[in-house]
Amino acid sequence: MSSLRAKIQDVFNEPACEKNRGKDAKARKEGCSKPLTPGAAAGGCAFDGAKIVLQPITDVAHLIHAPLACEGNSWDNRGAASSGPTLWRTSFTTDLTELDVVMGQGERKLFKAIREIKEAYGPPAIFVYPTCVTALIGDDIEAICKRAAEKYGLAVVPVNAPGFVGSKNLGNKLAGEALLEHVIGTLEPDDAGPYDINILGEFNLSGEFWLVKPLLDRLGIRVRACIPGDARYLDIAGAHRARAAMVVCSTALINLARKMGQRWGIPFFEGSFYGISATSEALRQISQLLVKKGADPEILGRTELLIAEEEAIAWKKLAAYRLRLEGKRVLLNTGGVKSWSVVHALMEIGIEIVGTSVKKSTIEDKERINQILKDDNHIFEQMAARELYAMLSEHRADILLSGGRTQFVALKAKTPWLDINQERLHPYAGYDGMVELVRQIDIAIHNPIWAQVREPAPWDCQPTAGEVRPRTKSETVTLHAVQEFSGTTAGDFGEC
Repeated sequence: MSSLRAKIQDVFNEPACEKNRGKDAKARKEGCSKPLTPGAAAGGCAFDGAKIVLQPITDVAHLIHAPLACEGNSWDNRGAASSGPTLWRTSFTTDLTELDVVMGQGERKLFKAIREIKEAYGPPAIFVYPTCVTALIGDDIEAICKRAAEKYGLAVVPVNAPGFVGSKNLGNKLAGEALLEHVIGTLEPDDAGPYDINILGEFNLSGEFWLVKPLLDRLGIRVRACIPGDARYLDIAGAHRARAAMVVCSTALINLARKMGQRWGIPFFEGSFYGISATSEALRQISQLLVKKGADPEILGRTELLIAEEEAIAWKKLAAYRLRLEGKRVLLNTGGVKSWSVVHALMEIGIEIVGTSVKKSTIEDKERINQILKDDNHIFEQMAARELYAMLSEHRADILLSGGRTQFVALKAKTPWLDINQERLHPYAGYDGMVELVRQIDIAIHNPIWAQVREPAPWDCQPTAGEVRPRTKSETVTLHAVQEFSGTTAGDFGEC
């Protein structure tokens, strides 16, 4: 437990974080977690955050050493996609019971579970996650993993991030520490080249990264490891031989990027693949970093040619939507990198942003939003459901872009809604992803259902003397259904 405490303090003291650098030494040790309000949702624990970062590693067995509920609550909570192995979709847990805890059978049960996974699936590695229960009863996870690795001849990685140590974001960073300590650098690749890069904090939601990787392939740039989206264990083990890195979600893995730079001299930058100009800028910075690390400067010219070609194609496709969407008002209720990257992407085609949340955004994210919107009135730390409903019902936005938690607020306000968070079904990264995002917004806003649901119900209409208009087809169908259900007649209702 003392080693875990030291690791947590080290993660809190993150010099690559602008917000952390502005604190004094005492405040820096306290980290970024805010005190929780009794009765309020914490937004995920450290175990949940670690599982989010590591589960998309597709060929690894993820073993939860805990009672069954811990795994049930955290399994498959990201819509990441795999191009091959499906082992990560299998749920493994030691399923501790009260009797196991009382009788001290936890460590023995864990060792047995590792053996069974080895024999049944033969994975290159097994990641073991303790949770609150197994950490509190004192099971020595690291010792068990070390002994199992020696006996069974495979990597058994302890991910020491029990839920009680902190927030989901802390768990993200502890997952990065586990990769740094037990995985990265354990394998020397025999094909390292001057155009190898790492992508950190990319989860390949709905296969998003597959829209970006072909662009890198055309430039001759090889993704040595995408962590964690669609990753393979051996690729991550050899990730220390990459020449440059891009951090997509800095709040999750900025500590991993910084320490890989310190240990192996891998420079990194923070970027985004959301939006046309953001994607182009990311490609430029990747090429520039590679040139600084010894790659042929001719890649810079090829990158500009690729950008010009892809931007022309994307803008041509977007032209069909510009007239239909220009001036439409969008409210964003999300966080992190999407709080500014999606804002910039939508403004590129003339969509007005009436507000964006920054609840889970870093200081750097907020500064980027200020540079784009140039108006603090469009930025809110968080918005209660009641306030969100009031804003939508007053028609101050034409569509809400958010996660599934607030979709019913939009539906109650009879406002179009589009999923922009991890549960989404469509990929929005890269040039093609931007076109798809705009297409989905257009479909949502111009869906004819909204005109129908905003009409008053036939039984709420009041007749006006001397003015009678015929009912629409939908009103007639609805009225007949009500009559049949209630036993009323047409004369009991007025005309709209």
